[in-house]
Amino acid sequence: MTDYEDAVRRYYEYVDAEAYEDLYALFADDVTYERPGRDAIQGQDAFRAFYEDGRPLEDGEHTVHAVVVDGDTAAVRGTFSGVQGGDRVEFGFADFHEFDDDGKITNRYTYTDRDTV
Repeated sequence: MTDYEDAVRRYYEYVDAEAYEDLYALFADDVTYERPGRDAIQGQDAFRAFYEDGRPLEDGEHTVHAVVVDGDTAAVRGTFSGVQGGDRVEFGFADFHEFDDDGKITNRYTYTDRDTV
């Protein structure tokens, strides 16, 4: 397992466990996070605010089906099941994580089979 694969697998473990301080440590200060149907989240402060107050998903679990690392990018295919807007949901996702020279995630892109996440 590469360091990048390990980092993205830990990301999903941390988000599911709501271990946010551990999660934040995986990301660069100038992180950008793009999701379908939403404005980009830019910078560590906005990223923290999103996970602490703005994340529309809760009580969930990610199942990672595959991780592919190419250069400084780790691509992940998986399934999320949890709650969104009070309703139980389950959907597939593909995430791309780009890493900097320090091994921190600088860009994160999420694609799902839902209109917004």
